[in-house]
Amino acid sequence: MAPGPSVPAELIDRAAALAEALAPLAADVDSGAVDGTASLKLLKDAGLLRLLVPRDAGGDGLSFAQYTRILEMLGARDTATALALNMHNVSVGALCEAAGGRLGTAGRSFADWVFREITDHDRMFASATSEAGSGAKLRGVRTTYRRSDDGYVLDGRKSFVSLAGVADYYVVAARDADEDAENEVSHFVVAAEDEGVSFGTPWPGQALAGTHTADMTLDHVRVGRERLFLGVEGMSLFKLVREPHWMVSGYTGAYLGLAGAILRELTEGVRSSPARAASPVAVRELGRLSTRLAAARALTHTACGEVDTARGTPRANAGVHAAKYAVGELLADLMASAPQLAGTAALDRRRPLHRYLREAPFCSVMPAKPDECLEYIGKTALGVNLADARAFDW
Repeated sequence: MAPGPSVPAELIDRAAALAEALAPLAADVDSGAVDGTASLKLLKDAGLLRLLVPRDAGGDGLSFAQYTRILEMLGARDTATALALNMHNVSVGALCEAAGGRLGTAGRSFADWVFREITDHDRMFASATSEAGSGAKLRGVRTTYRRSDDGYVLDGRKSFVSLAGVADYYVVAARDADEDAENEVSHFVVAAEDEGVSFGTPWPGQALAGTHTADMTLDHVRVGRERLFLGVEGMSLFKLVREPHWMVSGYTGAYLGLAGAILRELTEGVRSSPARAASPVAVRELGRLSTRLAAARALTHTACGEVDTARGTPRANAGVHAAKYAVGELLADLMASAPQLAGTAALDRRRPLHRYLREAPFCSVMPAKPDECLEYIGKTALGVNLADARAFDW
C-alpha cells in the first residue's frame, strides 16, 4: 500500500498482524465453513474497536484519515471484517469527533459511558438505520419512539443491519411518533439483550457473509433517557447533512483496500501468463488500472484529510462524495477487466479473486450511490447550500 496519512507504528503493526490472521479465515467464512464470529473475535482481541476513541478516554484517538488507512489495510485482506469494523465506527465515530467540543451534561455523560463500554469491556456497536423501501435515508425512517415516564419506547423494523446478533449495542434511528415533522429523527442505543429486540436470519447475499447482515425488529423496546444519543432529540438529520462523511465515506477505505487486492491478483494473472505478459493490450490495461487505483487512493486520502482539517465544509463534504464515487467506479472497472487479465482464474471459486469480484459490487449499492455522489458534487459546484436539509434527499 502506498504511503498515506501518518499512523503510529504500533497501530500499523497491530493492524498488519490482524490482516494476516484474518486472510486465511476469509474464504471459509465466505463459504459458510467457518462462523464469521471467529474473525470478529480476532478483531476484538486486536484492540481495534477503540481506534477512534479519544486518548484521554483510553482510546487511540485516530483521525478520520488515519482510520481510513487502517481500514484499507484490513480491506485488502478481509473486506467483510473491515466493513464490520467500520459498522462499529459508523455508530460511534461522530461521537468521538464531538468529544472535544462543548457537550452538555447529558451529552458528556453519554459519551463517557460509550467510551467506557468500548475501552473497558470491548463492547461492539453497530448501526441500525436502513429500512425497506427507504434504505439509509433518515427522512424515510418509519421506526418510531414515544416518551415514557422513565425514557422511551421504540417500535419498528430495520433491514440490512450489519453485525446483527453479534454486536453488543445498536444505534437505532427513529422518528417521534407524536410529531409530523419529517426532519425530527433521533438516535438511541439499544442493547442486543433488551427485551423486545430480535433478529431475522442472515441475508443470503452473494458475498460478505462475515458482516452478519439481517433484519432487526424492535417491539416495544424500552430504553432509559441515558440511551438517547448525546442526550438530545431531533439532531440526527441536522448532524448528517452538515457532516456526512461517516454515512457517505466511512467504509471507502475498506473498498479501496479491496481494489488494491483485485489489482494485485490481476497483476499476478498477467505475470504468470507468458502470452498476456507479452501482450501490449494487457500490459497497457494493467497500466491504466494501476493509474486509476493511484488516483483513487490519492483522492481518498486527500478527502479524508479535509475531514480532519475542515470537517463539515462544502469542500470536505464534496470530497468524500468524490472519493466514494471514484472507488466504486474503479471497482466496476476492475471487474470488467478481470477476465481479460486473469483468464479463468477470475471465474475459479477456489481463488481469492473470485471472492473479491463478488464483493466489489457492494460498494456501489451502499450509500451514497454513484448518482447521489455526482448530484451532491454537482450541487456543491453550483453553490447550493447543502447544509439545508431540504437541498438533498437525505
